[in-house]
Amino acid sequence: MDAAPPLQRSPRAAPTGQDVGTDVLAGLGRWRLWGLMGWNDIRQRYRRSLIGPFWLSLSMAVMVIALGFLFSTIFKIDIADYLPFLTLGFLAWAFIAQCVTEGCATFIEAEGFIKQMPLPYSTFVYRVVWRNLIILAHNSVVYVVVALIFGIWPGATALLVLPGLVLLVLNAAWLGILVGALCARFRDVPPIVSSLLQMVFFVTPIIWKPELAGDRMLFVDLNPFFHFVELIRAPLLGHAPAAASWLVCIAVTAVGWIATALVFRRCRARIAYWV
Repeated sequence: MDAAPPLQRSPRAAPTGQDVGTDVLAGLGRWRLWGLMGWNDIRQRYRRSLIGPFWLSLSMAVMVIALGFLFSTIFKIDIADYLPFLTLGFLAWAFIAQCVTEGCATFIEAEGFIKQMPLPYSTFVYRVVWRNLIILAHNSVVYVVVALIFGIWPGATALLVLPGLVLLVLNAAWLGILVGALCARFRDVPPIVSSLLQMVFFVTPIIWKPELAGDRMLFVDLNPFFHFVELIRAPLLGHAPAAASWLVCIAVTAVGWIATALVFRRCRARIAYWV
């Protein structure tokens, strides 16, 4: 009697991109898909909620007001100067932190799609970035209210927030690909990333002003998160971001994409098996 043929593992769908550049461009071409997926994530998250994602805005407003009055008293800073600073710092940090945290689960939560459909992996990264941009748009209402209360009018300088936001999105994209792949392979990485983000939050000038660092200002200047927050905060406060902030953010973007390209090219074919 002939021996039974060995069982073969059913092939899994592979993405179309062969390297990170090809994959990123192919993912951009699927903008209708990831746009719908990101929007649906928001709808499902706040399904049957009376005010939907504005609950996030409300909770942020309460936290900003409470911390604003508390720390303005501790630091002996005028509330009219401190509260807008704190609000914009929280807005920028919330977007950065959520993109990094949710980026860890980018490919894990897309397991069903990855195993059944030949989609570019960047599609799922864009999904995460897009839904956090939607949340950022909702949370920006808090800044608008604070600006109206304290009479802040940044003028044409506010337009500088647009290239800053583009740089943030570019970095959120490569981070999503990089940490998404690493977390798919090593499931211990997400809690490590979460712990590191908590530490970075306290050493980044978000609830405290940079000048309070005194003679330790070098540690602030070497913190890339501070520069990314400044690209959003400074223009909306009516100040142009420092040239050093632009240079640091552009350098981090370039180095990040190069590192991501090297890692992605090596592990792309294995991601479907890791998830």
